[in-house]
Amino acid sequence: MVFTPAGNGKLPTKLAVDGEETHNTPTMAVNLKSRLTLMRRIPMPLLSIFIGLFCGLFVWLVLDLVQPQALRSIFAEELKVRLEQQARETLVRFSNTVAAHSSTTRLLANHRHLANYLRPLDWRADDVGPPRFYRKTPPWLPDASLWLSLVQPSHILLLDLQGHSREIYQVGDLPMPKEFSGANEPLSSEHRVLSSLTIFDRKPFLLISEVAEDAAGRIMGSLLLLVPLNEQFLISSQQGVTQSDVVVGLLEADDKHFLASSDEKRLPSGTRFDKAKLEYQIIAQSFFEYEGSAVNMQFATLVPDSIVEATRERVAEFDLQQRLVAAIAFVSVFTLVFFLLSERLNQILRRISVFSQRALGKRQPELKKGNQLFVLEDWIHQFIQGVRETRDEVRLQHESEIQESEALKRTLLETALDSIVTVDQGGEVIEFNNTAEQIFGYKRENVIGRDFSALMLDPESRPSFRRMLGRYLHQMEDLLGEERWEMTAVSFEGVAFPVEVAIKPIRLQTRVVFTVYMHDISNRRKAEQEIRSLAKFPEESPSPVLRVNRPGVIIYANPSSDPLLHYWGCERAQTLPLYWRNRVTEVLDSGSNWESQVSFDRRTYSLQLSPVVDLDYVNIYGRDISAERQAEQQAREHQQELVHVCRLSTMGEMATGLAHELNQPLSAIANYANGCVRRLQLSGQGSDDILHALAQVNTQADRAGEIIRRLRALIGKQAPVRTVADIGDVAREVCSFVEFEARKANVFIEQELGLNYLPVRLDVVQIEQVLLNLLRNALDALMEIPEDKRRLLIRAYCKNDDRVCVEVVDSGTGIDEEARGRLFEPFFTTKESGMGMGLVISKTIIEDHNGAITVECPEEGGTCFSVILPSYRDDDEQ
Repeated sequence: MVFTPAGNGKLPTKLAVDGEETHNTPTMAVNLKSRLTLMRRIPMPLLSIFIGLFCGLFVWLVLDLVQPQALRSIFAEELKVRLEQQARETLVRFSNTVAAHSSTTRLLANHRHLANYLRPLDWRADDVGPPRFYRKTPPWLPDASLWLSLVQPSHILLLDLQGHSREIYQVGDLPMPKEFSGANEPLSSEHRVLSSLTIFDRKPFLLISEVAEDAAGRIMGSLLLLVPLNEQFLISSQQGVTQSDVVVGLLEADDKHFLASSDEKRLPSGTRFDKAKLEYQIIAQSFFEYEGSAVNMQFATLVPDSIVEATRERVAEFDLQQRLVAAIAFVSVFTLVFFLLSERLNQILRRISVFSQRALGKRQPELKKGNQLFVLEDWIHQFIQGVRETRDEVRLQHESEIQESEALKRTLLETALDSIVTVDQGGEVIEFNNTAEQIFGYKRENVIGRDFSALMLDPESRPSFRRMLGRYLHQMEDLLGEERWEMTAVSFEGVAFPVEVAIKPIRLQTRVVFTVYMHDISNRRKAEQEIRSLAKFPEESPSPVLRVNRPGVIIYANPSSDPLLHYWGCERAQTLPLYWRNRVTEVLDSGSNWESQVSFDRRTYSLQLSPVVDLDYVNIYGRDISAERQAEQQAREHQQELVHVCRLSTMGEMATGLAHELNQPLSAIANYANGCVRRLQLSGQGSDDILHALAQVNTQADRAGEIIRRLRALIGKQAPVRTVADIGDVAREVCSFVEFEARKANVFIEQELGLNYLPVRLDVVQIEQVLLNLLRNALDALMEIPEDKRRLLIRAYCKNDDRVCVEVVDSGTGIDEEARGRLFEPFFTTKESGMGMGLVISKTIIEDHNGAITVECPEEGGTCFSVILPSYRDDDEQ
């Protein structure tokens, strides 16, 4: 496209450049037009193709001179690095294989088979005979499947402390080296080191030795493995190598020949180093870690020259392809870029023309085909004049915006929440915002020109403020960031308060001023004081407070925690015992509190573990409950006393029945005794009748004694004893206690106790007291209904797998709902002469046995009391 002004299509005779007018004569315009006509007619895409071809050819020539030589140098260096890396990797794999053999030897030497075998042996130095040979697995080695897959030894020897071969196990077909053939000759010390490389019969071997102990821990000698370093060993040491053409071998460094290789076909044993070097790239490395080795042996890694040469040819071919691709890509990209640039310039020229017309308010030249660069050049000359004309207008607008910005900044300064004071280099006040006026009580006009530190800081803070100004004045470029200091400010009324001071230097054209920001930190000081006060709260607490992280380390423990730390046997910053560490982990994982109790030194602590999951630690809050436990013990003792009194009261009420029960056997005893006397007086015959009567006397006496024993057991004061008993037997025993009262009330006690064994761990006397109280209450309730409707049932059964239930059911009038809700309240009773403590004591006894007592009124009438107790299992803790 070409650029022509709108109108007559002629070039202007005047061009404004930098505000000056340049007068062009018609001759100069013609000459300029003739020189640029050709360039203006060539489009930019076609011009870019010519330039791209030229540059591509130039790049090709330069790369052809420089790149091959550089590439050969890089290839040589990279090849050297790769070969050295390959050599290191093969040596590491070989060392790992040797380490695996050493671990297997250590396993065999410490196996129980060898220890048990050596236990009865006694190898004496003066009793050395021929060693014992094995062709199968000897008794002092485990099953071969446990170790033969890892190690391929030729022989395994048992040596005594002097180095004599006592027993030899030949694993394969390889004969024993002649160095080991002497039965009475001890093995040299160089062959008894832990791990060493050596040569026997011009063949390399690996010797691995481990100390052998018997079952009692006594050192008997050593276990020696003789491993041939042959082709099989070297191949197994390089398992997993991706490059199969790489060969490894063992090189005799002094004689320069190969002792063994991983490919005997390509590199047979005995091959000279010089001959192998003609076909391979060889990297030899010494075995520094085998200090016990008596030979100068090296580990060699061989890479065929054919691989290296093939790689070099592929690199050269790739280099040629890349240079060709680079040249083609350079020309293509160069052309494409110029083409896109040309199209983009066309769009930009159109947009600029429209934009400049709108911005400057002037008509712009028309665009025609041609070279866009020249079009752009012509347009720039025209555009400069328009820009110059609008420059003054923009300057005026900019000055107006600056004034508005200053007004906004002034508003921000006046509405800031902190005191902002501007001072000069000498510390005199230049500016003072409204917040400072309100906080300090000074008027702005009264502080301008006065010393800031002397006016608003206490005497102790003034030197620090002056030093701060000096630092910023002399080291302004070295100070990074913003520094803050705490000082004490003084108001107009003389009130001192803490402030946080920050200084910001402002470099003007002729001087440096400082903006001082002061933040009142009185509230923050109060908050910090409150935080410190709260931080002391655990220290002053009389109860233990600890903090433990997930690994169980005690992060914090207040002084009251010392007894707990002594109980756990640890100090602060140490680890809790294993049980408590597990509890800490469980609490953190569950996110729930966990409570427990510990007792020691006649003290009992209640511990609560509270997790703080976000911070991954647990707070342990302890409370000394020794006094509470003592009070509970005293309450239990009072309860026993009350139960005892209740039993005595019950027995007082049962006195009449007991007297009647005792009168029956005693009357029988008297009658039988009188009969015996009369028979003896009448004649000397009838001895059988007399013996029968005396037997009856003895039976009735035992019956009376049993009644007295039961009475004493029931009313006797005794400590509570928990035993395992059948709840059915206990219920039968209680039924016998109220048998007389039941007959007197014309009531038959139905017993559905069954024959199944229902074991419960209980205090027999206390449970008998509960059941006796329920039966007597039922009898009292039955007295209120006619005799033909009186029915009393006691039954026991297994409620489920872990609970046993005893029910006392009567057919009385029942209990109304209001009375049922208050039955277990102290001193509440439905009887005229009752105390209201029987059911209260019964409930306390049952709950002490981890059970429950309930009452229900069936629909058919009457009352059902249920006593539910936990069933006893053999695996329950005693």
